[in-house]
Parts: sequence; C-alpha cells; structure tokens
Amino acid sequence: MNALVRVMPALPGTLRRSSRMVERSVMVYRRTWMIIVSGFFEPLFYLLSIRIGFGALIGEVTVDGSLIDYAEFVAPALMASAAMNGAVYDSTMNIFYKLKHAKLYETVLATPLSPTEVAAGEILWALTRGLLYSIAFLICIVALGMASSGWILLAVPACVLIGFAFAAMGMAVTTYMRGWSDFEFIPAATLPMFLFSATFYPISSYGGWAWAVQISPLYHGAALVRAAALGDASWGIVGHVTYLVVMAGVGLAIAGRRLGTLLRA
Repeated sequence: MNALVRVMPALPGTLRRSSRMVERSVMVYRRTWMIIVSGFFEPLFYLLSIRIGFGALIGEVTVDGSLIDYAEFVAPALMASAAMNGAVYDSTMNIFYKLKHAKLYETVLATPLSPTEVAAGEILWALTRGLLYSIAFLICIVALGMASSGWILLAVPACVLIGFAFAAMGMAVTTYMRGWSDFEFIPAATLPMFLFSATFYPISSYGGWAWAVQISPLYHGAALVRAAALGDASWGIVGHVTYLVVMAGVGLAIAGRRLGTLLRA
C-alpha cells in the first residue's frame, strides 16, 4: 500500500501535496524513532515529580474562585508544554539542517510543490510530532489519576492547535537563523515560557505582571488545555483559540515567503 501511494501522482490541493513531506519524515524517523521519543520525557518528569511528591505539599489552589487539586491544575499545562516541545524541536534544528546542509528543499522544489506547500508539509509533520507527545501525555495523566473529567479528551485537539502554532512560528524563525549558534535563542525563549505561562501558578499569582504572562503563546495554550481538562466552557476559550490561530497563520505565511526567497537566492 505504501509503495502504491508513493508512485501515485499527487491529487490536486495544497494539503495533498504537502503530505508528501510528511510521508518522507515518517520514512526517515521510523529508523531514528528515539529522537522523537526523547523530547517527551522532560515534561513527563515534571509531571511525575508533582504527582509523587510536590503536589501533596501544596494540596489545592484557587482558580477563578474554585478549589482545584494542584496536580490537576499543572497537568494540562505540562501537556500543552509537551505539544510545544514536539513542534518546536522538529520545526527548528531539523528544518535548518534540511535547508542549509542537506539542501533538501532545492530538490523538492523541482517537483510541483511550491515553497508554501513545502512549509505546510514540514509544519504538518511537526504538528504530528506534537500530537504524538500529547496523546502519550494524556495517557500518563489518566494513568496517574490526574484527570477528574472526561472532557480532558478535548485537550488533544487543543494540543493540535498548539502544535500548529508553534511549528509554524518555529519554522518562520528558523528561516532567519544564520548558523547553529543561533539556536541558543530557542531554549532562551521556550524555557521562560515554560516556567512563566501560568504553568505552575494561577495567573492571579503574578499580580501586576499578569499582562506580561498573557502575552506568552504557551499561556494561551495551557489555558486552553486546562479549560478542556476541567470542562470549563467559557468565552475566554475564543480568545485563546484566536491567538493561536493568528500565530499559526502568521508563521505559515512568513515561513512560505522566506523559504521561497532563500531558495531563489
């Protein structure tokens, strides 16, 4: 079946052509699967530390006037972080290697794929990696007894949106990278987001700095996943979704344009 798919001409439409890039990534990573698995462990270790020991010291936290077990408060944010990590890892250094060293995209653009379709395909794969992290993380949350509502299943599509937004912006940023040393800026951006996006503390804990926290895209992702996990169907969800959709659209537009410019240079 896989061989048949490879020899068939691509169907009309950007998504179908972009899926060729996803197919290539699947073929590559099935031999180097440990690279994918490795990025999942950091937020998982945080989750275990909170569930086993740290969460018991805190007990419950107050969120919008309601008391929530601390472990259940943090778990959705860590799930959002897992989706972010999966998307960022694949849309930065991996893309840079293909662009600057393997010269993969110069070959790909000899096919009917356009730069925007190539960018969309790579972002789709990074999103897929983030989705795999999210599903595995959800299984761990349920197994550890940190899910009190069946609504937590809606956290998976929320993580898909998070992965899309971070993958698109990650690829856009990567097109401006000059060398491997520039990638020091990636953890310099993602680590503060991980620590200060209402991941471990309610937004009210930041006092007058709450507005700065709300600028972080991970804050909106964590809030969206947390709302799904707690079954909170408030209008605030619309704002979180809008933020991430706009971020994804801007990232995709920049990545497609920059990729075309770089490959024509």
